[in-house]
Amino acid sequence: MTVIDVTIVNVALGRLSQGFHAPVATIQWVATGYTLALASVIPATAWAVGRFGAKRAYLTSIGVFTLGSALAGLAWNTGSLIGFRALQGLGGGMITPLAMTIVIRAADPERRGRMMSVLGIPVLIGPLAGPILGGWLVDSASWRWIFFINVPIGALVLLLAGRIFPADAPEPGHRLDVPGLLMLSPGLAMAIYGLATGGEHGDFGTAKVLVPTLAGAALVAGFVVRGLTARHPLIDLRLFRRRSFATAAGSLVFFTCAYFGSMLLLPLYYQVVRGQSATASGLLGIPQVLTTGTTMQIAGRLTDKVSPRRLVPVGIALASIGFLVFTTQVHADTPYWHLVLPLAVTGVGVGMTIMPAMTAATRNVPNDEVPGASTALNITQQVSAALGTALISVVLAGAMRDRLPGTAERGIGAVRALPAPARHAIAPPLADAFQHTYVWAVVLMALALPPALFLPGHSSKGRKS
Repeated sequence: MTVIDVTIVNVALGRLSQGFHAPVATIQWVATGYTLALASVIPATAWAVGRFGAKRAYLTSIGVFTLGSALAGLAWNTGSLIGFRALQGLGGGMITPLAMTIVIRAADPERRGRMMSVLGIPVLIGPLAGPILGGWLVDSASWRWIFFINVPIGALVLLLAGRIFPADAPEPGHRLDVPGLLMLSPGLAMAIYGLATGGEHGDFGTAKVLVPTLAGAALVAGFVVRGLTARHPLIDLRLFRRRSFATAAGSLVFFTCAYFGSMLLLPLYYQVVRGQSATASGLLGIPQVLTTGTTMQIAGRLTDKVSPRRLVPVGIALASIGFLVFTTQVHADTPYWHLVLPLAVTGVGVGMTIMPAMTAATRNVPNDEVPGASTALNITQQVSAALGTALISVVLAGAMRDRLPGTAERGIGAVRALPAPARHAIAPPLADAFQHTYVWAVVLMALALPPALFLPGHSSKGRKS
């Protein structure tokens, strides 16, 4: 629910703008407010586990998210919808790191890869499934159902989690690091807002982009200094002194930038250049979803037996090669199977990379440090995804201006608004702009390989590779 909700609303922004008679710039806060709230609450996860217990914190987060979903579906104006979406984000921010904490604690180290592979399916498939589900609900029912659909699911999760998850007693060893929280949470929110705004407008030189981005970076830097010197920091940054954690996190930074940044491009390419509907563009991503999900299950089991240094670099190389072949085929009239097949190969590489790398990062972490480790990894991914999306947006905007002077000055939205014959006429140079942008994503993905070569050379059973 939480991962799909990041992308599902994007499909409905036009309908929301019409329904509430609000400009797109205002309605965009329905998506941006959710993302900022999601990121700002993640840093408090480790403290919440110690203060309330993982199960109680998880149930509370699910309850707040479900309540926010119901209220968003009942929203009566733009302000109420943005506020209820922020409530959704406050509830949803902790759900993924809490779920990781519960799974890692429940699994023996020898089976942790298998468990993490199951946990990773919604994280990778959600962004691709969101546009399909959102488009179908908006077209066949109402925009309100993109929020109402979470209510029965959330209620079922509360029932099952309450019965199945083992009870764990709170272990309030330390008080909440309030100064650290007041630096990290606003810092992340401001930095992500600045990056998202710069990506949206294709310009990082304006004050409304630079001020929040630099202020957020300064707050995060202040948090890092405090995290390395405080006696009981909000997140124990000493985790990054461990080779397995640091190298896995380093690979994930570049790979997440490339993977989630490129997710912005694919539906735009299908819709703007090739003239496909939102639903059709989502359906064209199904082969990649299937290969990613299938490979992830196999790779998860291999991670329990094979050295991460053998598995993850192969996954990165395979994903990069598939992505490179796909990039060479990005034209205005390429047969679709020429696009789908290399993306399916990329899906195999993705399934061999992200969750196995996260498994390698957390495998040797003691149970009492698991909440901090899962929180740090989730923050890393959130920031990397925002950075990748912003970078790809800026590169695409610049490439369009170079190839379509005058036509693309107002951005991709103006191009989408052109009549079909006009879009068809500019399709070749527009496709070339997308191809140029994809090259950057391929480079980012390849940069994930060097850190992966320094992953531990032994499996969970301690066998040397």
